[in-house]
Parts: sequence; C-alpha cells; structure tokens
Amino acid sequence: EREREREGEMEERKERERGEEEGEERRERGEREREERRERERERERERESEREREREEREREERERRRRDERRERERGERGGERERERGERRGEREEGEREREREREKRERERRERERERERERERREREEERERERERERERERESMSPSPAI
Repeated sequence: EREREREGEMEERKERERGEEEGEERRERGEREREERRERERERERERESEREREREEREREERERRRRDERRERERGERGGERERERGERRGEREEGEREREREREKRERERRERERERERERERREREEERERERERERERERESMSPSPAI
C-alpha cells in the first residue's frame, strides 16, 4: 500500500515537474517570440527611417540643384553682382518654401527701401543745388548793389 502511495506521489511529482518544465519552456518560447517581433519591428522602423532619410536627402539635392540653376540664371542676367552673391550665401542654408517667400519679401522691401533712400538722396542733392543757385543769385545781386552805390571820393 505504502509502496503504491509512494509511487503515486513520485508520479505526481514527475508530472508536476514536467508541467513546470513545459510551462517554463512555453514562457521562454513566448519571450523569445516577443523579442523577435520587437526586433523585426525595430528593423522595419530603421528601414522606414532610412527611407525617410533618403527622401529628405533627395528633396535637399533637388532643392540645391534648383537653387544652383536659379543662381546660374541670375548670374547670367548679371543682376546686382556682389550683393547677390552675399545674399545667395545667406540663403544657401534655407530649406523651406516659407523661408524663401520671406526672403523674397525681405529683398523686395530692401529694394524699395534702397530706392526710397536713393530718391531722398537725389531730392537732397537737388535742394542743395537749388540753394547753391539761390546763394549765387544773392551774391550776384549783392555785387550789383555794390557796383551801383557811388564810390567814395578819393
């Protein structure tokens, strides 16, 4: 009786241990599968990231090409030599259309400001010439008055 009981207990223990081992193996297999899925997901994310990077580089390259073509056209037209070069250097780092739009606006305002300044300068020079002519006429009248006045008797 005790012998059978002991055999039964040993059988139960073996069964329990086998169950625990299988449970452990299942848990480890599940863990490995989860890790492999995470690794595949990370790999896909890296691929998507490198694809985005390639697209971004392609866009930047096209932008540089376009900018180079534009600059060449501007150079060929020969507008605003050195200043154009400097502004191109400033613009080289810009990427987005909005920045270019603001840049064009700024250039337009700058041109208008310079034009107004030139206009004021021309106006100032015109006034100075006018004042100079007025002073010259005044001196002329002064000389005439002096020549008209009787000279003191010697």
